[in-house]
Amino acid sequence: MRISVIIPVLNEEKSIGSTIAALNALHPHEIIVVDGGSSDRTRRISVEAGAKVLTTGPGRARQMNRGALDATGDVLLFLHADTRLPASALRDIESALSDPRYLGGRFDVELDSDRWLLKVVGFMISLRSRISKVATGDQALFVRREIFAELDGFPDMPLMEDIAFCRRLKRLGDVACLRTRVTTSARRWEVEGVWRTIFRMWTLKLLYLAGVSPARLKRFYADTR
Repeated sequence: MRISVIIPVLNEEKSIGSTIAALNALHPHEIIVVDGGSSDRTRRISVEAGAKVLTTGPGRARQMNRGALDATGDVLLFLHADTRLPASALRDIESALSDPRYLGGRFDVELDSDRWLLKVVGFMISLRSRISKVATGDQALFVRREIFAELDGFPDMPLMEDIAFCRRLKRLGDVACLRTRVTTSARRWEVEGVWRTIFRMWTLKLLYLAGVSPARLKRFYADTR
């Protein structure tokens, strides 16, 4: 099973090199970095680390869809630049997708912090998505290539593209909820404050589910790097 890893980036020079190095150790079929207009050394670092680098307009959904167009693997794995996969990640994906019922899936998640409250946050994110079968992008979403094409990729929206995609995916078939955990950056929680971030995230999701446009919601969601 050939697994293509697609990483959307924007000014990620602090983390992209180590992310690609960690991926190289897992030997995926290919690593595709899609840059949305970085003004730092992100593209150069990515090339030097051995990734294929594409450029497109900004917007995570647009970038991931662009990477998927060039990908040649059987499975598409979408990874954030500040997220690390467990050593068993590719084997776990292959094992899950050996069952034809599963169209795709996601990992449990933990935040790279020793703070007990952030450990609880990671646990609750994983539990919520296990129950709902809807995950966020920092849980390393993966999907069979032909299913991604059938769904026409991620909806081209400035926010909540991961939620929208997962909701469509689970309507189409079963989603694998892997118990192995990816580790993602706690930078947003550390910079903005844990309770404030929890409140903002839940408010944005509830407003989205209530029908508020992602374009409007994006104004209240600042990128933290």
